[in-house]
Amino acid sequence: MRFTYAETMTDPSYYLALAKAAEEAGYTSMAVADSVAYPKESDAKYPYTPDGNREFLEDKPFVEAFVLSAAMAAVTTTLRFTPFVLKLPIRPPVLVAKQAASVAALSGNRFGLGVGISPWPDDFEIMGVPFDKRGARMDECIDIVRGLSAGGYFEYHGQFYDIPPIKISPVPTEPVPILIGGHSRPALRRAAQRGDGWMHAGGDGAELDRLLGELDTLRAEYGTRKDFEVHVISLDGFTVDGIKRLEDKGVTDVIVGFRLPYTTEQDTEPLETKIANLSRFAEKVIARVDG
Repeated sequence: MRFTYAETMTDPSYYLALAKAAEEAGYTSMAVADSVAYPKESDAKYPYTPDGNREFLEDKPFVEAFVLSAAMAAVTTTLRFTPFVLKLPIRPPVLVAKQAASVAALSGNRFGLGVGISPWPDDFEIMGVPFDKRGARMDECIDIVRGLSAGGYFEYHGQFYDIPPIKISPVPTEPVPILIGGHSRPALRRAAQRGDGWMHAGGDGAELDRLLGELDTLRAEYGTRKDFEVHVISLDGFTVDGIKRLEDKGVTDVIVGFRLPYTTEQDTEPLETKIANLSRFAEKVIARVDG
């Protein structure tokens, strides 16, 4: 089992120290949140809160995901970084390929690209991208990012993008893993069909079991690669026995955090407390699992 530390919407000056502390404590990776902008007016709902409210996001700091990943990679040597998740279809895929390949190359292959479809029409509107057919657009974006970040000349002729033969440089010496986020049937199918892994956004144990079962069925249907990554958020991730249960279900990576981010208040937890929390978990769980 691998362990990912998640911290978001906190003081941006904390991140470099947190990355160094997470690496020292034995975590495999660190999740990086993505948000482009917050709309003044919107009736869109957030899919991962009970009432769909997303006011907790207003005035919260989000450092751009590629920038933050590169900054944290510069002060670490083994820790990996994964956007959780980057809203891919609102962005130009050639630019995303360039950004992802650059971070992966500079970090020594320590970058995995977690991607998803934004649930909010606002994101598409402010980026000048149609909301309609966003799933099909997402599929093309994935193909383009994977093709360009692999190196060599690549061309693409699809419904939304028409790209002549081009190449980017530098590219990493290993493929950039593309991990698909989302709980819907199309998201699970996309992960099984096109992804190198799947990222779970949280929920109760019964729902997780249902999603894992559905994902297993789709992986069998599409002949998904055997080293497919399964990243989950689960209460089972906080105990050694729980970790064993998750491993038995095919989970490869557990995402853990130590505060509730869905609150309108600003995060006032001191850096020292955050480091103490991640270190305590490493001592009680990571060390015992790895040992």
